[in-house]
Amino acid sequence: MSDGRSGKCQVPPLRARCGSVGDLPLALHIATLRDNDVIIDLIDAAADWLRTKNTDQWAQPWPSEEDRDHRIRQDLIAGKTWIAWEGGTPAATITADPAKNPIWPAEARCDLAVYVCRLVVSRAFSGRGLGAALLDWAGLRAQQSYGAGWIRVDVWTTNTALHAYYKRLGFESCGFSGASGYPSAALFQKDTSRIRPPGQVLFRVQPAADD
Repeated sequence: MSDGRSGKCQVPPLRARCGSVGDLPLALHIATLRDNDVIIDLIDAAADWLRTKNTDQWAQPWPSEEDRDHRIRQDLIAGKTWIAWEGGTPAATITADPAKNPIWPAEARCDLAVYVCRLVVSRAFSGRGLGAALLDWAGLRAQQSYGAGWIRVDVWTTNTALHAYYKRLGFESCGFSGASGYPSAALFQKDTSRIRPPGQVLFRVQPAADD
């Protein structure tokens, strides 16, 4: 199965609907271990903002800071994490994984899908549709790379505002995971064939920087 990590997969640059994001394209790089602090800074800033909202999402790293940081490092090593940059400023990040996510029901894991997590947009870039565009990019990339029919995400269980966000983007609720104690158990998916066609260029995929 090819997941495009080598950079050889010919996925065209994603284009945005007119007026959705602003002066772009952004450079989209696969992240490496040298970007570890960038990812954590984006997450920590988002966690600070979430504390001003009516949600307990990311109030504390789950189940511990050490475990969270280990997951981030492992995804960086595996080449699953991407960062969108405007010049030298990180605008957003997304992690996309072709591997079957065990928190989903066994029957659902028979489908080809991409499982996304850790979608974070810098507050400096909020309100531009960047998160939605990254989801579309990940879905199209997976569809073209290995025939994924679904883009899937597990959403913080108690963050109903975030549930509504995904529904507005065309995701359908698939209920809740039965994984014991898992705080992000609300399951959502979107058929990749429903991703809207491109408009103006939004991302330019760049090769990973040499370490």
